[in-house]
Amino acid sequence: MVKEKWIIYGKKADFNRLSSVYKISPIVARIIRNRNIIDDKDFDMYLNGTIDFINSPFLFKDMDKAVDILLNAVEENKKIRVIGDYDIDGICSTYILTKGIELIGGNVSMDIPDRVKDGYGINENIIKKAYEDKVGLIITCDNGIAAIEEIKLAKSLGITVIVTDHHNVPFEEINGEKIYKRVIADATVNQKQPDCKYPFKELCGGGIAYRFMIAVAMTLQKLSDDRANKIYTFEEEMIVFAAIATIGDVVSLTGENRIIAKTGLKLIKSTSNIGLKALIEKCELRDSKISSFHIGFIIGPCLNATGRLDTAKMGYELLNCDDMKMAEKLAMELVELNNIRKNLTKTGEIIAEKLALEYENDKVLVLYIEKIHESIAGIIAGRIREKFNKPTIILTYGENMVKGSGRSIEGYDMYAGINKCSHLLERFGGHTMAAGVSLKEENIDEFRNQLNDNCILKDEDFVRRVWIDVPVPIGYINDELVEELYKLEPFGKDNEKPIFALKNVKILKFYLIGTNKNMAKIILEDGGYSITATLFNRLEEFLELISKKYGEDMMRRLKMGLTTDIEASFTYYPVINEYKGNRSLQINITGFMI
Repeated sequence: MVKEKWIIYGKKADFNRLSSVYKISPIVARIIRNRNIIDDKDFDMYLNGTIDFINSPFLFKDMDKAVDILLNAVEENKKIRVIGDYDIDGICSTYILTKGIELIGGNVSMDIPDRVKDGYGINENIIKKAYEDKVGLIITCDNGIAAIEEIKLAKSLGITVIVTDHHNVPFEEINGEKIYKRVIADATVNQKQPDCKYPFKELCGGGIAYRFMIAVAMTLQKLSDDRANKIYTFEEEMIVFAAIATIGDVVSLTGENRIIAKTGLKLIKSTSNIGLKALIEKCELRDSKISSFHIGFIIGPCLNATGRLDTAKMGYELLNCDDMKMAEKLAMELVELNNIRKNLTKTGEIIAEKLALEYENDKVLVLYIEKIHESIAGIIAGRIREKFNKPTIILTYGENMVKGSGRSIEGYDMYAGINKCSHLLERFGGHTMAAGVSLKEENIDEFRNQLNDNCILKDEDFVRRVWIDVPVPIGYINDELVEELYKLEPFGKDNEKPIFALKNVKILKFYLIGTNKNMAKIILEDGGYSITATLFNRLEEFLELISKKYGEDMMRRLKMGLTTDIEASFTYYPVINEYKGNRSLQINITGFMI
């Protein structure tokens, strides 16, 4: 069991004033402040931000160049090829760009690399194919910033290149100084370039594709060109797919990303996109209010599954489909692929857990599982990272070499750590919290050793920190609070679902529920108030801790539904449960201490 440390946020503000100004409760004002929202301007953007709050796309370095290059290519009827990536962000950004360029009369096609055969991003084979097809302009999306040699090749063949990407600019560290490696594209649109003045640095590929198309529309509008209206008419659909990409790519849900995600989720059920409608139907979400949870855990994995187990072009074809029967067929295939992916992931996770125990003294887990599908390495890495609270890299044998994906923890810059071992790698890329690597099998042990030798994490860094927004006793939980919490959505990275806490409350009743009796319903009492709580995860761990503290007899009484004197502390989130027309207030338990 990973040790946990519960910490209550102590950020200060005049919560009563904020409550009065923004018509929210002091509890909600405190939660927003806990998300590093400090001044009134940021509070206003958080609560009331619209697309109008987003910065001009022309603040991006090279955006003006990129727009001019694209419009000239359309005018000259050059063949344009958009090259995306095989994940949800790559698929959505590819769709946004190809559809937008098509609307202004561009002769546009697309290509997405095969995860196994091609690997990540633009590559030599894709460039040679573009050359054979007489493509005059390549536009990358969600990739390209690290493709230095590949873009040199494209330029040597006479192909103009626009890079749009959001990943970190690669660098070498020499005498403590970062020396950035630049691609020689004709225009590079990436807010993470050190000399880019775009204020918000966290847009994903889909967000940048959306802003690129808006920059094109703004330019056409200045020229009194009617094609601007075609892009503006397409804007709502662009926002929906930028939102799906933003949530699915797990970028920071703050600032402009929060506005894009929030706006897109409001528009998603009214989308005119036939493919997305079919996917919503096949995922049985037609009657649901679609939230970031549904994108992150249902719709998103279906789109990602195409790039993992088949070809991401299938996901693109679904979004670009204009025939409902074909869209329904493709959507069903995506759902089935995702079900296969789930089963493969579970098998790989079991193997990885056993391996992790063999390397339990390592600070960074590097686990080689030869026969799992390389596309699910990142998912398994995330699961192991959660279970052991350690940076984790899962390696498997891919096309001609070992490939892997890593997921990090707070306090460990995985990209920087891997960069120090770059001499052992064939390729690598990523950012602070996630990365991908390719290396020769004989270098695995040395790679593991050097990562751990260079790691400066201490024992306390492996204690999972649970940040509690507000300790709210049972008597303060009501329908009004739950309704007000909707103002904080969508939840995701850097705008996590709030965590509330109850300290030393009595367990009145306990019932095992679910088909496999692997969940529990608990009646809790505190200060004369009682509430129903549900425990969906970690039931075995909960019962084990009860047994350790209170003994086997008390634990048996608990499982039989008898009255006990057991007290526990819980973290939770309040919800309104609706069943057969009845509404009841309850809490969902997210953590516990016995």
